[in-house]
Amino acid sequence: MNILERIDAGLSWSNEEKMLLDSVQSLCETALKPRAAACDKNSEFPWDNIQDINELGLNAMFIPEEYDGMPLSYRCYLACVREISKACASTGIIWATNFHAIKPVIQFGSGELKFKVLPRMARGALAALVITEPSAGSDATGMKTQFKEEGDQIVVDGQKIFISNGDIADFYVVFGKWVGVDSARDAISAVVIEKSTPGLTVTGVEHKMGTRGSGTASLSFEGVRIPKENLLAPAGKGLSVLLTSLNKSRPSVAAHALGIARAAFEDAVAYINERRQSNRRVLEFQGVQFMVADLAAELAVCERWLWHVGELVDENVNDMGIEASILKLKATDLAMRMTTDAVQLHGGYGYCQDFRVERLMRDAKITQIWEGTNQIHRQLIGRSFLKKEMK
Repeated sequence: MNILERIDAGLSWSNEEKMLLDSVQSLCETALKPRAAACDKNSEFPWDNIQDINELGLNAMFIPEEYDGMPLSYRCYLACVREISKACASTGIIWATNFHAIKPVIQFGSGELKFKVLPRMARGALAALVITEPSAGSDATGMKTQFKEEGDQIVVDGQKIFISNGDIADFYVVFGKWVGVDSARDAISAVVIEKSTPGLTVTGVEHKMGTRGSGTASLSFEGVRIPKENLLAPAGKGLSVLLTSLNKSRPSVAAHALGIARAAFEDAVAYINERRQSNRRVLEFQGVQFMVADLAAELAVCERWLWHVGELVDENVNDMGIEASILKLKATDLAMRMTTDAVQLHGGYGYCQDFRVERLMRDAKITQIWEGTNQIHRQLIGRSFLKKEMK
């Protein structure tokens, strides 16, 4: 048993969690992994994978019991994200995005809004978290999407880009600004919009380098009218809801990246144990052993930090934004390095689509960009050490 296997074996799970993880691992090996190459090649949404995931009832693991869920620990959720992403990075994004989008509803939604949304999510609906705009990325205060009240309705107007699940979602958790509030921070608000609401249009789907089975869409909201009951966060509360939600979604992005990294590491180690040069296995060369040692050490440290941050969430620690940023930064940088080195260790074969590492390298890149670029996370971490000036 190697060090990574020992870390996995040392994790404690409830009986329900262990049974679920065994089922997820079996599904990944028998269905998701074999379908991943075709999903990438054809840029096809993996409906079969989503159906299989729904048959396991995976959405229910983050939905409260009173809304037909069967909640398990956040650590278990992260483990599922890692396993699914290891098998198919596109499917990992699709399923994890359900959690990213719906967590704000679970935490901050009214009882009426929860009863409208959460039971359907538990049964397998899809959701999208709608934040990014052409003029607003990591700086959410630059959003121009507007909300205004008209009678017993809220009217939504604006444009959004780079929305995961945006082309297929049943529910859209949309952030924008309330008309009439001068402060860019205080104006931020959030609403829930259902699929097929008049005025909501998918204006395009991106053709991407990687995670090609996961739809990334542009959306238009033109006079979209929703009931007031669909208000998730009023003006003055929206930014807080957004930041709190990102603290939960960024560890999920790290788990996605670590699934990709683990897949690349295992493929590379298997290959260099078999491939021979000068009558020696490639892994017998000291220079290659040094590469593997560095990658294994970083992967072990990142995975231990993943479980640490997961425990903080399960313990309801609210002030863990920097821990989440460190995890997202290190895990995603490692995924890019791991997949690049895995291609190198495969030699010319690594550059060809016959071997999975070529796809994994393309899939890894987005993890350094979405949910806050790694440059933003470095700024957040560094800024946390600034001492307050004495007045």
